[in-house]
Amino acid sequence: MLALVLLAAFLLFSGPVPRAQTQSAWLEPYRTDATRLIAAATANQFAWDRLAELTDTYGNRLTGSANLTRAIAWAVETMKRDGLDAVRTEKVMGPQWVRGQERALIVDPPEHPLAMLGLGGSVATPAGGLEAEVMVVRDFQELTARAHEAKGKIVLFNVPYTTYGQTVAYRAGGAKAAAPHGAVAVLVRAVGPMGLRTPHTGGMQYEGATPIPAAAIAAEDANRLQRLVARGQRVRVRLEMQAHFAADVETANVIGEIGGRERPEEVVLVGGHFDSWDVGTGASDDGVGCIVTWEALRLMKTLGLKPRRTVRLVLFTNEENGLRGGTAYRDAYKGQAGQHVLAIESDSGVFAPARLGFTGSDAARALIQEIASLLAPLGLQQVGLGGGGADIGPIAQAGKVPMLAYQGDATKYFTIHHTPADTVDRIAPDEVAKAAAALAVITYVVAEMGETLPK
Repeated sequence: MLALVLLAAFLLFSGPVPRAQTQSAWLEPYRTDATRLIAAATANQFAWDRLAELTDTYGNRLTGSANLTRAIAWAVETMKRDGLDAVRTEKVMGPQWVRGQERALIVDPPEHPLAMLGLGGSVATPAGGLEAEVMVVRDFQELTARAHEAKGKIVLFNVPYTTYGQTVAYRAGGAKAAAPHGAVAVLVRAVGPMGLRTPHTGGMQYEGATPIPAAAIAAEDANRLQRLVARGQRVRVRLEMQAHFAADVETANVIGEIGGRERPEEVVLVGGHFDSWDVGTGASDDGVGCIVTWEALRLMKTLGLKPRRTVRLVLFTNEENGLRGGTAYRDAYKGQAGQHVLAIESDSGVFAPARLGFTGSDAARALIQEIASLLAPLGLQQVGLGGGGADIGPIAQAGKVPMLAYQGDATKYFTIHHTPADTVDRIAPDEVAKAAAALAVITYVVAEMGETLPK
């Protein structure tokens, strides 16, 4: 009886044996190489140094800029030195938005400059700028309720940041919402947690509305304007912007591979976007994503690993203001879309605590979760929801391809996202190495394992 009681107690408190422990015997052939990849990635700060080389040497990389063109040439030559296969560029025609000179300042009450950045895709102010009273609203609903007050005003959306997905709607659609009510310009509180008076740029659309100038201002400046108006003060702001579109320009996706030794037609796709906005140096968005996915291939080459399937790295162009790199890749490989077995993107930074997200069938998720058990030394063995990315999305949709994303801490990421503060200095070398290690292991195992990841 005592023995039965003890056995019952053991089962009660120990619980069922986790699935990963009971069904991961198939992983044993990959465990040694996974350990080698992790060790190689974390042995030094090679990946961080390469990120620093990219961002220090080539700076921000807006589509159409000389910086992006030079960075693309560097990536091609560097991939060749790494020994990657089939290194190439594939032409993409991208939009060319030019910021020009810009400034915003309070002119009444006492003159004071605002920390501002024009939004990507905005039109210019009239030559010499425009000056108008500011109307502050907290959301679209308040604008609608007070629409009769907007004519001739600069409408400021002072919307506190909640999540990027919720708050970015004001950056993307603020001008479209205000223009029909007669507003002459739109200011949007920076979309991100409060930083150090850092404005956040980013894309916006008019979608048929009358184009009016649109800019972001720092959260601190938005709050100041709100307080002034709340006290009954009439506030006038002067806005000067030279923004305009030039003709579309030739740019390129950069591609390098490790050809599969047995099933080269099956592809594990990894990558990030190589372009950035024209402020900061695009280190977190998305230089680091390009580097850590690139590392998956470089580490395999360094260790002499050649998996069954092809591993293809794509540094996508024009994610920030057009998504033409991702759609061009889909169009070029639509006929082989169904042969893509997994698409991996890193475009959320690498700030700790990081996580993995996956989108795909239950059967595929179960396998990815088991593979992730190899990442226990990195603390990344759990796989959550939310795999995907703007650039891999088109090919994934075309081929019903499972997607995985490496996601850094959102608060840290969005504090510097699209700002002058997005530099390599804010990224720790060990966080870059950790991301590279995790992505290298998952990429290698999916490319090497006997069965194809189910869809």
